[in-house]
Amino acid sequence: MNKIWLTAQLISLAILGFYSSPRVFAKSPNILLILADDLGYGDVGCYNPECRVPTPNLDRLAAEGMRFTDAHSPATVCTPTRYSIMTGRMAFRLNYRGVFTGVGGPCLITADRLTLPSMLHAQGYETAMFGKWHIGMSFQDHSGQPINENGLEAVKRIDYSRPVTDGPIHRGFDHFFGTVCCPTTDWLYAFMDGDRIPTPPERLIDTDNLPQHAWSFDCRPGFVAPDFVHEEVDQVFLQKSLSFLDAHTQSGSGKPFFLFHSTQAVHLPSFPGRDFVGKTSAGPHGDFIFEFDDIVGQLLQKLDQLGLVDDTLVIVTSDNGPEVGTVLNMREKHQHDGARPWRGMKRDNWEGGHRVPMLVRWPGTVPAGTVASQTVCLTDIMATCAAITGYDLPNEAAEDSVDFSPVLLDPFSAEVRQVTVHQTMSLALAIRQGDWKYLDHRGSGGNDYSRGQLKSLEHVGEDQDAPSQLYNLRTDPAESKNLLGQHPEIATELKAKLEEIKSSGRSAPRR
Repeated sequence: MNKIWLTAQLISLAILGFYSSPRVFAKSPNILLILADDLGYGDVGCYNPECRVPTPNLDRLAAEGMRFTDAHSPATVCTPTRYSIMTGRMAFRLNYRGVFTGVGGPCLITADRLTLPSMLHAQGYETAMFGKWHIGMSFQDHSGQPINENGLEAVKRIDYSRPVTDGPIHRGFDHFFGTVCCPTTDWLYAFMDGDRIPTPPERLIDTDNLPQHAWSFDCRPGFVAPDFVHEEVDQVFLQKSLSFLDAHTQSGSGKPFFLFHSTQAVHLPSFPGRDFVGKTSAGPHGDFIFEFDDIVGQLLQKLDQLGLVDDTLVIVTSDNGPEVGTVLNMREKHQHDGARPWRGMKRDNWEGGHRVPMLVRWPGTVPAGTVASQTVCLTDIMATCAAITGYDLPNEAAEDSVDFSPVLLDPFSAEVRQVTVHQTMSLALAIRQGDWKYLDHRGSGGNDYSRGQLKSLEHVGEDQDAPSQLYNLRTDPAESKNLLGQHPEIATELKAKLEEIKSSGRSAPRR
């Protein structure tokens, strides 16, 4: 059955238009990409009928555009996902494990690699990013040597008079204001503007003065700048994006814009801004989700005020699934499940770790109020934007990016992806083809469910000690029954395909 099954899959995809011809769009739109941090599939009302947090702006976006039900982050944690969004390439190819914390570099994106913003810049776009970067950059010490370590001692060594040479403005963005890593988690609590930090940190933060609650952990005792207030970082990022939209419109340049708005929300610690505390009945983390929804609403309102709605492609999504601590606490205290209805959470290769909300609006092009069930990955944003703007991607760029613009035009169109690869921060890999998903590892590939609070969530079944896993997501979306023993031929074929993708350097078809 093995080769017959795979052959049938490929033939059916080809017949249905998998190898589709490039689409021609009459005009390149403005592009607004809003990336939440750790926002779960079940954290959004239009995805979860039992959501305990009001998300009116996200729900409105779904009503005015397209809601994807099978969208995936490239990885189950932030740094590799952000690398993949910016490059259209899976981060496991770097053999990089973990995430950046603090000031360590260098940037994971090499200077010679085509990026999403550099591609759009070449197409005449003004490009801007405001918020969390988290793909690495190199600070220098007072002798001019790059700092590649993390922690307090590394922050002490920074010479703030020296520019960073491998930050966002060196990877395709005309403008950048934001933070090096997680804004309220890592050792350096300061804002970067362009290639340097204009207001350096002056003291160690006193974490006792920060909000204290069940969602306030994951804040390292780092150095803080005098203009940096943990609870208000997302409002600072928002004002920068709103000002950019005003300035771009007032300039009359005639250029389209690409704006990448990357939030702290809703990453731990859950520190909602002062205007959002107590706005929901779901505690501080619920208030934080509500603040993210409001940020989306204010950006949409600005587009409306400037008359840009019809000319702007809006994409809102998340970098991975919801954090373990938020899921456990929200389930217990507020009967809200950010991972619903999936198994797993952030870091896991089960669906809850990488199946994410994704909403797309482009009036007149994307049909309003539609639902797309096709499998897509956030790596695909680059190839899709290339198709929309008429950029011919070379084979040595965006190697894991597939154009899903046919889906934007018609939610009933054929599947655009042959296979999708998932990765964890430890480089555990999984592969999906159609209804079948093969995990080339034991357990979640991320969180340890054998101890602590997660022990109660440990799945007890025939897959508990299996060296790998095979699930049929159509008949078993909860990934509760490992079919490795029943269908070893499918597992063998998927593992072979995964090895081919690893060795060939690409998962997207050659162009």
